Amino acid sequence: MEYVQLLEVMAERRKRNKLARYYPDDGPLRRDLYPKHMEFFRVGKRYPERAIIAANRVGKSEGIGGYELALHLTGRYPHWWEGHKFIKPINSWAAGDTSKTVREIIQAKLLGPIGAFGTGLIPGDCLIKTTAKTGISDAIDTFSVRHASGGASTCVLKSYDQRREAFQGSEQDVIWLDEEPEMSIYAECLLRTMATGWFGGGILMCTFTPLKGMSEVVKSYMDKAE
Repeated sequence: MEYVQLLEVMAERRKRNKLARYYPDDGPLRRDLYPKHMEFFRVGKRYPERAIIAANRVGKSEGIGGYELALHLTGRYPHWWEGHKFIKPINSWAAGDTSKTVREIIQAKLLGPIGAFGTGLIPGDCLIKTTAKTGISDAIDTFSVRHASGGASTCVLKSYDQRREAFQGSEQDVIWLDEEPEMSIYAECLLRTMATGWFGGGILMCTFTPLKGMSEVVKSYMDKAE
C-alpha cells in the first residue's frame, strides 16, 4: 500500500512539473532533434524581437512561445539554456486571436485544464494566484508566478479582439503573441517592451502560421532578417 501511495505521489509531482520534462539531454525527445527551437531560444540573448513563422503542428505555441515565457516567469532555466535570462520577477502579456482561443490554447498550455491548474507549463508549486476574466466562462485574466529569485512574476492574458487600445499602457518585460496580430497591435506591444529589460528593451516573441500571406507583420520580419 505504501509503495502504491509513493507511486501516486511521484506521478502527481511529475504531472505538476511539466516544464522540467522538455528538451532532455537524451532519449527520443532530446533537444538535439529540435535545432530550430534551440536557435530561436539562443538568439533571444541578442535580439529583442523574434518570430517563429512556420506551419501548423510543429510545436510553435507550447514548445517555443509558451515554454520560453514559462522559463522567464519562473526563473527556472535549464542547465543548457543560452538565451536571455531574467534575474528577477517579470511583468508579461500573452495574447492570441480571441478570448475563447486564448482560454482554450494559451491558458490551457500555461496553466493546464480547468480544475487542474498547475499541470501546464507553469509548475504547480510556482503558481501563486489566478484572477478570473469577467464575462468569459472559465477564462483567466491574470496569474502570478513564484520566481526563483524571490518575489512574483505576473502574466496578463489578452486577445486581439480587445483592439489596439487594450494593448496601451504599462511597460512589459516579455510579450508573447501567439497567432499573427494586426500591425497596430504589434506596434503597441513593441512600444510596451522598449523601456524594460536589457539594453533598454524587453522581449517580444511571435509564434504563428502566415495565413495572411505577406502581411505588414511578416514583411517587417523579412525586411529585418539577416
